Amino acid sequence: QVQLVESGGGLVQAGGSLRLSCAASGRTARMGWFRQAPGKEREFVAAIWWSGETVYYGNFVKGRFTISRDNAKNTVYLQMINLKPEDTAVYYCAAATLSNGVYDYWGQGTQVTVSS
Repeated sequence: QVQLVESGGGLVQAGGSLRLSCAASGRTARMGWFRQAPGKEREFVAAIWWSGETVYYGNFVKGRFTISRDNAKNTVYLQMINLKPEDTAVYYCAAATLSNGVYDYWGQGTQVTVSS
């Protein structure tokens, strides 16, 4: 069983930056970030494999977000810049124990609110 704890969300003005963190209680093969805005479906944001060399981003990211991980700390980060009001959502961290398996574990989510 792996527990995930997100942090770093908050209120920021449009054009601002935030860095989300997700600390895992154990080793994970792949970690990802998803988000869900009110009334919308959950959306893929980014994923990173154990090596850190393989990353994927959602189409909307367009260079504004960067995912990274510190395996020594079992922590994944999501650096977000040039935030837009449409980025407002609850951001969830997820972890997969197999490199190409489903996400087995999910965090509780952290709210990101971008004001215009």
